[in-house]
Amino acid sequence: MSKYATMSDHQLVELYEQGIDEVFDVLLYRNQEHLFAYIMRLTQDVDRANDVFQETFMKAIVCIRSHQYRTTGKFSAWLMRIAHNLVIDTVRTNRNISQLDEEVQNDAIYNNMNLSEECHEAEMLRMADAQTLAKMVERLPQVQQEIVHLRFYEDLSFKEIAQVTNVSINTALGRMRYATLNLRKMIEDYSLDLAV
Repeated sequence: MSKYATMSDHQLVELYEQGIDEVFDVLLYRNQEHLFAYIMRLTQDVDRANDVFQETFMKAIVCIRSHQYRTTGKFSAWLMRIAHNLVIDTVRTNRNISQLDEEVQNDAIYNNMNLSEECHEAEMLRMADAQTLAKMVERLPQVQQEIVHLRFYEDLSFKEIAQVTNVSINTALGRMRYATLNLRKMIEDYSLDLAV
């Protein structure tokens, strides 16, 4: 076991910033699985995911070593934000940005904090088993899939989700609200299918 294994990510970043290279292996080991899964979920392409994953860590290295990293939240959320921005850049290059930003144009609905409540999320989880819910999530638009993944699987707060996806908190809440409504409708349809 490495002598650095018990340190927090922020402590490791500080050491890496000071030139202690071996701590980066610990940071990479801790974050690689979740980060790659997140990138795969966004890209749906192993080769592109590998490219984005490598570029994410390269940008992180450059940022840390140039003393530009700020401890304003979880290190993993910061990495996901870098990855998210790289995926968007890739999509823009391929002229497919409309798929990722289809809801951004309708921003007015996102300005109501009451549109997203924890009880809706908990209710959905009680009503559908994990496997069925995962299949339903895959049927959501990409931006809604991303927010559900970050909220339920990465356990990020809406503030962290907003930072990762580079949108306002209201937009993140709105996307979760739409995802909740869509999932609730799918669950209702699924229940009706079972009753028949």
